[in-house]
Amino acid sequence: MMQWGSVSEFVAMGGYGLYVWTSFGVTAFGMLWEVFSLRRRHAAAREGARQSFQDQ
Repeated sequence: MMQWGSVSEFVAMGGYGLYVWTSFGVTAFGMLWEVFSLRRRHAAAREGARQSFQDQ
């Protein structure tokens, strides 16, 4: 079990804070980007299907 005496010790993560928080940030950004991208593709597919239906 890891214990930290202060917030700055927690952020520093025993000297590995830069790597830990950078990895966390990149992963969070990637997950948010994926959700954004999926929503855009879904909306484009729905619009394409709607236009295809109207053309018939």
